[in-house]
Amino acid sequence: MPGAIWAIAEMADGEPTRLSHELATLAAGLSAASGRPAATVLVGEGAAAAAEALVAHGPDVLAVEADPRDRPLAAVIAERVATLVRAREPSFLLVGASNDGRDVAGMLQATLEWATLVNCAGVRWNGDGPQVEMSIFGGRLGTLSHFTPDHGIVVVRPSAVSAEPGPQPGQVETVEVAAPAVSLQAGRVVERVAEASAAVAIEEAPVIVAGGRGVAGPEGFGVVEDLATALGAAVGATRAVVDAGWIGYAHQIGQTGKSVKPRLYVAAGISGAIQHKVGMQTSGTIVAVNRDADAPIAEFADLMVVGDLFEILPRLTAAIRARRGQ
Repeated sequence: MPGAIWAIAEMADGEPTRLSHELATLAAGLSAASGRPAATVLVGEGAAAAAEALVAHGPDVLAVEADPRDRPLAAVIAERVATLVRAREPSFLLVGASNDGRDVAGMLQATLEWATLVNCAGVRWNGDGPQVEMSIFGGRLGTLSHFTPDHGIVVVRPSAVSAEPGPQPGQVETVEVAAPAVSLQAGRVVERVAEASAAVAIEEAPVIVAGGRGVAGPEGFGVVEDLATALGAAVGATRAVVDAGWIGYAHQIGQTGKSVKPRLYVAAGISGAIQHKVGMQTSGTIVAVNRDADAPIAEFADLMVVGDLFEILPRLTAAIRARRGQ
């Protein structure tokens, strides 16, 4: 499929990640706009079975079975994708800005010698190629870029698009790709450590309650967590409080953390600095609780509640629990 647009998907616990569904949707949209073929490439153990969940977005899925064993997963994915690219000659690769995805993009850039655009917040077709929207200077400015010549790698941030079903589902094609004679990475994985995380994954959560400096310390997150529990929400945080050690990095939202797109985002004691804004500004409804009526978050919040979060959040939690009969 020369000239095609490929989305490079990932798996977690045997299923495609949410970001993979978003990339498949993006590939389908660019295909419809350009008239070029599209496909999603899924590499890993159990790829053929997991691929069934991705075809609903429209593009066919190329499923490549591969057991990483004691090797870094990113290297295994990049090797197989590079081999497929040489054989089938697509023009553009969409890679997710996850931890493994960034490594995959870097390895593909070095192997294929293709230009790469990173930290992409939006992609649309313009003329002969994708036009990529990126933020620079801590999110203060936006740029629009494109590739010359007609090929490149786009590293797409989570929540840049919403995963949606396509007009017609694609099909799964199981592809055999042998491991290369020379590996991209000679290192071995000698131990895997799983970090304890919240019950609700922050990237998947439809509702997030986040805390900033206004919570005043690790104990202050108690009221944030209580409200999150009442709402069935995930707990988020700003970089400042993560750096202070008040809560773990898994909760960090913003330029150097995670990008989220919940239906409801409650920001408690968060000033709304641009570095945090870029990670949550696409939320459906933003409710801010802050004692400072002039805090920057007031400029883009849908509802600004001026007051002490330690008075407001417990009352809100109690009201929600009473309404639900808890």
